[in-house]
Amino acid sequence: MPKSETQPTIQQFAWFEGGFVPLEEAKIGVQTHGFLYGTSIFEGIRGYYLPESNSVSIFRMREHYERMIGNSRLFYLDDSGYDCEAMCKITTELIERNSPTGDVYIRPTLYKSNLNITPHLGQTTTALTVWTIPFGNYLDLGKGLKVCVSSWRRLRDNAIPPRAKAGGAYMNTALAVTDARKMGFDDAVFLTEGGTVSEGSAMNLFLIHKGKLITPGHTENILEGITRASLMEIARKELGIETVERVVDRSELYFAEEAFFCGTGAQVAPITSFDNRLVGDGNVGPITKKLQDLYFKIVKNQMSAYASWCTVVPIKKESPVK
Repeated sequence: MPKSETQPTIQQFAWFEGGFVPLEEAKIGVQTHGFLYGTSIFEGIRGYYLPESNSVSIFRMREHYERMIGNSRLFYLDDSGYDCEAMCKITTELIERNSPTGDVYIRPTLYKSNLNITPHLGQTTTALTVWTIPFGNYLDLGKGLKVCVSSWRRLRDNAIPPRAKAGGAYMNTALAVTDARKMGFDDAVFLTEGGTVSEGSAMNLFLIHKGKLITPGHTENILEGITRASLMEIARKELGIETVERVVDRSELYFAEEAFFCGTGAQVAPITSFDNRLVGDGNVGPITKKLQDLYFKIVKNQMSAYASWCTVVPIKKESPVK
């Protein structure tokens, strides 16, 4: 039987050039400034499908947009004309229009939309686009990850600030994760130019040692992660575990009792080895597992104390496109 008869699909839309358009029509030209020079910033936001209510729980949407608007000032991308309220409204309507039946990744991007050949950011125009795709687990969340320390160093704040999700800066990420996987690892940890631990290829890092969470501080060229901040609060309120933010030496990776990555893509991803050295006994640790379980309850709006972190969008019934 043809797929269209058994699995009807809904027309997918994107926000592009000031309105909703079919996703396949949301395209930029090869001369676009953002394409030529990576002059863009973006956010990754997750929406968790709730089948019992046919709705989507968008995790900390407002905080993501507040961060993007703040970061836009760094790169002269603050002239788009959209404030946080407008971005949130566009996103909720986009979810309604696209009617997902599973978890989704929401990708808003501010980018320089002019067609010019100079990297100069003067006399340029900033545009906003938002689109969604189905999105499952970016990393294996069950068995634990084999991670290496990358030979590439994390970008520095005085070069391209990692605290802003700048499009062009992700070549740094691409080099680290690609080389790691070619060597048989699942992902990589960046060191700073000074040789201390920064973060994962595209996610924050936590170690657990002597019952405390340890994570590199904001000055270690990390993204100031929203998931990172959420887990610190969850650990304190639900498990009574405080987090120490400080400089972390490379050798501390090898003495950690537990470790995990976190982020919109990674969620809470346990790490069971660094550079072929086991973390703890080589299994997912108990604290990591508790945090992971709590996290998934919260993002799916199952804990009322954290309901304000979730924007629940009911899915409207639409006529499928055959």
